[in-house]
Amino acid sequence: MSWFKREDNEIVNDSEKTVRTEGLWIRCPDCGKILFKAELEANQKVCWHCGHHFRIDARTRIENLLEPGYELVDLELRSTDPLNFTDLKPYKRRLAEAQNKTGLNDAIINAVGQLGPHNVVLSVMEYGFIGGSMGAVVGETIARAVDRSLATRNPLIIVAASGGARMMEGIASLMQLAKISAGLGRMDDAKIPYISVMTDPTTGGVTASFAMLGDLNIAEPGALIGFAGPRVIEQTIRQKLPEGFQRSEFLLEHGFLDAIVSRKEMKQYLSQTLSWMGS
Repeated sequence: MSWFKREDNEIVNDSEKTVRTEGLWIRCPDCGKILFKAELEANQKVCWHCGHHFRIDARTRIENLLEPGYELVDLELRSTDPLNFTDLKPYKRRLAEAQNKTGLNDAIINAVGQLGPHNVVLSVMEYGFIGGSMGAVVGETIARAVDRSLATRNPLIIVAASGGARMMEGIASLMQLAKISAGLGRMDDAKIPYISVMTDPTTGGVTASFAMLGDLNIAEPGALIGFAGPRVIEQTIRQKLPEGFQRSEFLLEHGFLDAIVSRKEMKQYLSQTLSWMGS
């Protein structure tokens, strides 16, 4: 006789009667509240309890900012593997996996359209594509956005979400910092507005170049913004960093940002900003 085994009335998992709830709920990392995903999507992925801004993809951000009828441009560029780079896996395989995952050729999308009453050129980075890292294609795509602004004299807005330069492309990725910065210098000479919007995270070579070169530098609340990561800095200087170091609020307090704007207010804020910038 078995004391610990039920021999009759066996419990069977009936797939037809199983309620599948996986992925319908998500816990807010800040306040710990359980959020219904559909409601979170409707609220632009901002927690209504504490205001935590979840990461969103580039297509969604473009839809949130531009009026219907915008056009996606410069989508044909594809990264190559100039160094035949391999770490844990070949770079070519990483590219193919990221392209299948995001449906993009690389970690950025350019769009032209209207933000409120203003014609703009919008360049948005996709963090889901190898951490939004900036290689030759990202650099060339932003350079083309700069060229479009120079040709049309429409303001340029770049939304950054990146871990920095793409190490798999070596010096080719680092060259993009100077390339984009030179283009933005031409825009400054032509007195065409450029607004930099920094989201979580904006780090590495992106911060060291175009993300901090805006006529107006703004960020979403709580975004991680910096060059090296906080753990690397702590290990280097062997000191504990201040609370909230490299977050938007800390950078605003110390003069690195002009404003912190909630995602739900971003479109209106940018529209008003372009009005007083005389676009």
